[in-house]
Amino acid sequence: MTDAETQSPFALPVGIAVRADGELSRRAHAEPPHPYRSAFARDGARVLHARAFRRLAGKTQVFARLAGDSPSDHFRSRLTHTLEVTQIARTLTRALGLNEELAEALALAHDIGHPPFGHAGEKALDECLRGFGLGFDHNLHALRIVSWFEERYAGFRGLNLTLGVREGIVKHSRDYSAESHPELAEYFLDQFPPLEAQLIDLADEIAYTTADLDDGLDSGILNLAQVREGVALFRGFHDAVLAEYPGAPERLGAYEALKRVLNALVTDLLEEVRRQTAARGAETLEEIRRAPHRVAALSPEMEAARAATKEFLHASLYNSPVMEEAHAHAVEVVRELFAALMDDPGLMPGDDQALIPTEGLARTVADYIAGMTDSYIEQAWRRCGGR
Repeated sequence: MTDAETQSPFALPVGIAVRADGELSRRAHAEPPHPYRSAFARDGARVLHARAFRRLAGKTQVFARLAGDSPSDHFRSRLTHTLEVTQIARTLTRALGLNEELAEALALAHDIGHPPFGHAGEKALDECLRGFGLGFDHNLHALRIVSWFEERYAGFRGLNLTLGVREGIVKHSRDYSAESHPELAEYFLDQFPPLEAQLIDLADEIAYTTADLDDGLDSGILNLAQVREGVALFRGFHDAVLAEYPGAPERLGAYEALKRVLNALVTDLLEEVRRQTAARGAETLEEIRRAPHRVAALSPEMEAARAATKEFLHASLYNSPVMEEAHAHAVEVVRELFAALMDDPGLMPGDDQALIPTEGLARTVADYIAGMTDSYIEQAWRRCGGR
């Protein structure tokens, strides 16, 4: 079979992909090249073996716990969500002819900076820091993790990741201004990130949109009739499933429909990236970076369907009475533990206390809390007097 016969119909001009040996493969501390792995493949492995990555297994994706019950082993953790994002990112970049190894490294690292208790924990930690003129941003915290907190090498602090992976960690989901963040100057703040990084944000959206519907149904917080009524994208595919498999159990019919929703989102994204790239005649990475807006996007019709689905999830799942109870508990734990550690920094390990003179007490406390898993922060909270 020839290369022409095997090439993906979505493949972009080769000049758009990040080169494995280009500027973005540079590291802060020079290292000799590996005999059979690219710099980006090595970065993915470094993230995979990091302690912060392993801790994602104990961090909330959506469900920290259900009222009066322990969390099910079947619900996504931050780690299993990350693996699902990685699979989607690899599929996207392979089909588009982009740098799959760079995308994999970015997908593995994209949530490494999240604190315990999901978005409720992140919001509470940010509010604690606001009282000291600071804030918490999980992208910037992820950069601190890979650049400093992880210690695995004798020659340097951090993981010594490539410039391309560090840029993608910072910019995959939002843009930063040089005026507000002069410390990020090396990450091309006047340009959009490469497509490999832009796609991580959409892979994340696709992964959690379908997974949260799945987990919401499995938890019993959502029911099938409610999802059909509130999510037109799901209803269309579910109708087709019912026609094709009229005798299928309800649970399997829902799974089949969700699979088709995920596939439709990925396919639409591929088609829209291809369309937008062709429309502006982009053939190089520089043209992607200098485009008037990010090239990675869903079509307007699919973006409207995705946004409507997300609105439904916020109203019916994320902010449901059951979840609100869990969120309130998360806020209580984070706030009370933060206050206790601010009052008595001696409650932190010695390595963390040693950072106070350079990082400041509030940032050091926040960094310590951000590294905790859900179960560990509960234990720490109780040791400090939490009920």
